[in-house]
Amino acid sequence: MKKILVSLTLGLALTACSTAPVAKAPQPVAVTVLGLNDFHGNLDPTAFAGVQVPKPDGTGTTSLLAGGVEAIGGELAAVRATNPNTIFVGGGDLIGASPVTSSLLRDEPTVAALSKLGMKASALGNHEFDQGLKELLRMQNGGCDSNAPDKACKFEANYSGASFKWLGANVVYKANGTNPFQPYYIEQVGGAKIGFIGAVLKDTPTIVSPTGVAELDFLDEVTSINKYVPVLKALRVDAIVVLIHQGGVLKTGSTEKFNTVGCQDLTGDIVPIAQKLDPAISAIISGHTHQGYNCVIPDPAGKPRIVIEGDQYGHLLQRLDLTVDKANHTVLSVKAENVVIDYGQRKTNGTLDANMTALVKDAQAKTDVVKNQFVVNLGAAQIKRAADRASESALGDVIADAQLEATKDQGAVIAFMNPGGIRADLPGTVKANNAITFGDVFAVQPFGNTMAVMDLTGAQIKALLEQQTTGNNAGTNAKVLQVSAGFTYTLTLTAPEGQRVSALKLNGVALDPAATYRVAMNSFLSTGGDNFTVFKEGKNVVQLAGLADVDALVSYLKAHGAQLTGTVQNRITIIK
Repeated sequence: MKKILVSLTLGLALTACSTAPVAKAPQPVAVTVLGLNDFHGNLDPTAFAGVQVPKPDGTGTTSLLAGGVEAIGGELAAVRATNPNTIFVGGGDLIGASPVTSSLLRDEPTVAALSKLGMKASALGNHEFDQGLKELLRMQNGGCDSNAPDKACKFEANYSGASFKWLGANVVYKANGTNPFQPYYIEQVGGAKIGFIGAVLKDTPTIVSPTGVAELDFLDEVTSINKYVPVLKALRVDAIVVLIHQGGVLKTGSTEKFNTVGCQDLTGDIVPIAQKLDPAISAIISGHTHQGYNCVIPDPAGKPRIVIEGDQYGHLLQRLDLTVDKANHTVLSVKAENVVIDYGQRKTNGTLDANMTALVKDAQAKTDVVKNQFVVNLGAAQIKRAADRASESALGDVIADAQLEATKDQGAVIAFMNPGGIRADLPGTVKANNAITFGDVFAVQPFGNTMAVMDLTGAQIKALLEQQTTGNNAGTNAKVLQVSAGFTYTLTLTAPEGQRVSALKLNGVALDPAATYRVAMNSFLSTGGDNFTVFKEGKNVVQLAGLADVDALVSYLKAHGAQLTGTVQNRITIIK
């Protein structure tokens, strides 16, 4: 299959780094920037629904196999052969919520791969903070002093850290306001200096374990990024590119796609951010929303500026081709492309990266024994998660049931599961005899959470469920908690805030607002994650450190998987 490119060229005539008139003869330099966002440790290629290809048996089409470090390495080599002035960067969430091959080794194989591929800098993503600040600093700087000693330094005996720099202009210590990570990075190629400013979404503390980032403040993205523009100008860079882990989606009903040139239908949190960022910024590499787009959004001066995101898992690489004038520190033009990383094509023509092939095989050899452990033959070909986080799902029902069964000896009568913690269908790809392995289960719940139980009153449970659609969970960010068998309720999205949850019942009996109920949830939710702060009001809290959520699901599947039908149980009535 031919490589698919999206091309957008903007003639900018921007004095990105100097307001003085041109005083020297121009010295143009062509610089290529390749960006990778939301990789999530996917060392192997995965299905990319954005491109459909014929099935081998001729019965229709299927998603293209795309991404993986072997094919990414092949693309980088090809681009560098054409333009040695190439810089490889990231848009955040390079690690975290990763498949078993990377996650069982604490994502050290992914960091090693990206380092060997020559990545220079990346925005921090929220998932980089999944295991807390101390562990993230270890991932940056190296060493084996980890909160997961059973996983750390098992890929290589002495983990050396990332050779690239994670950037966080808006991440500071509460105690003194200093940055634990670099706010910007400058790379010099072909005599030109390209500056990168990195930031993560300011709402990060609400979507990671709050205890892991308790000593940090996550500041406004625009203010923090703009703060460093004059710093880079003073350092006489020739162009400024923002790497930000915040993104958008194309409007409902839009016909634009990842390969639409200069898309106009972008909406979401990245739009107001882009509109306010300093005009000296030439382009914005975004992430977080796992979307593919190549759009233009006017900067504060009204000039069009590229905002690009490359789907997820390395399916697309964002490509910027800049022409800069190194003599006068100006940007002459920017061209934006989303490049499809076609694994099959590169395998066929022999252009996979051999060093990456060896690295992947090494990681697989260290994890396959665990990954390939048989769990059960499901009663259904596949149990799916919801297409969005505002719905009940068949897989969400199963996970909640598994967590309830695992905590019944602690007195639990209801279990709650956050939809964002369900990372894949079970299995991701249908298998012969509906076979499920530990790797399939791990892909569903890769965070390493443990279980917890606590007492909540009926009134607190109602207040908890109201938080599904309020605050940071309002509107398109709604998060419907998945619930266990026997618990039902109605969610009326059109009702006034605070009055959307009704008809709460446990085993057909209305919940008593004054009565106490023992409830179960994962450790992430138990500390108020995903904006469910009512959990922090719970009494008689027991953290079951020895009971991993993935193990609870494995046990449940072994006992009941053959009877599962893969259908939604309709425990939640949602009125829109």
